[in-house]
Amino acid sequence: MTGTIPSSVHDDLVPDSERQGLIGGLPVAARPYASLMRLDRPIGTWLLYWPCAWSVALAGVQGRWALFPWLALGAFAMRSAGCVYNDLIDRDLDRQVERTRLRPLASGRVSPRSAWVLLVALSLIGLVVLLQLERTAQFVALGSLGLVAAYPFMKRITWWPQAWLGLVFSWGALVGWPGVTGSVSWAPILLWLGSVAWVVGYDTLYAVQDKEDDALVGVRSSARRLGRRVRLGVGVCYVLALAGWAAALWAVRPDWLALVALLPAAIQLAGQIRRADPDDGESALRLFRSNRFAGLLVFGAMLVVGLSSAA
Repeated sequence: MTGTIPSSVHDDLVPDSERQGLIGGLPVAARPYASLMRLDRPIGTWLLYWPCAWSVALAGVQGRWALFPWLALGAFAMRSAGCVYNDLIDRDLDRQVERTRLRPLASGRVSPRSAWVLLVALSLIGLVVLLQLERTAQFVALGSLGLVAAYPFMKRITWWPQAWLGLVFSWGALVGWPGVTGSVSWAPILLWLGSVAWVVGYDTLYAVQDKEDDALVGVRSSARRLGRRVRLGVGVCYVLALAGWAAALWAVRPDWLALVALLPAAIQLAGQIRRADPDDGESALRLFRSNRFAGLLVFGAMLVVGLSSAA
């Protein structure tokens, strides 16, 4: 790719994350692109992947175990593509925010043209994954594209861009089920609704770290809107998430014992609510990242109930 400004020219624009760790071990020319894809921050891929995996698991898998790695690859490619697209749209805003001003596009180390080439390449990987799905699942997956395209603009027009992100990041819950069964039913819809609430909750925690900078540049977020009531807001979201997931389990197996499978996830989310602090950005970021484990606990619940119901 062309368009990268050599680090020797603007060495002061290279963030520490590109000098160490996973990205630091790559060739210098590749580092800005890896940074653009958030290669050193896999949490986004995990959070996009879990609703896909939950849906496949709740459908009972039915021999479609290969869907798990395929959907993981798709989550990686599409999350990376989403980061590139978001940075293309937000590069002017990113220059005004301390946390984001050194991003490759905002700092000028990657040109918009090169970023578009990378975006197309990642989208082609997503297309390969799409072709592995059942026809119904393919159509459902394509339905998310409009939501994805609109997301970067939401923070400019609504106080609740996290709700829009919830629609996007939860879409895999609608894809995994038809990937197994070839059709859509109430179970994945309820699973999706629960996931939307979960995303709003954890992304509100993520937004806590940017409240001051967002206020300066006029960017809206649920964390700014909730103010001192962040803990209450996140708590309501997590309760709604658990209700949606419980309803999805009930749709597959109407047995009170099946709901017990959600208890470990409920305990983990309750711990997040208890520790949420609207004035502590570092703590909020740690809580946000802990949702990778929360997603694993929900996956366990969906897999146990799905496999037991399919037996």
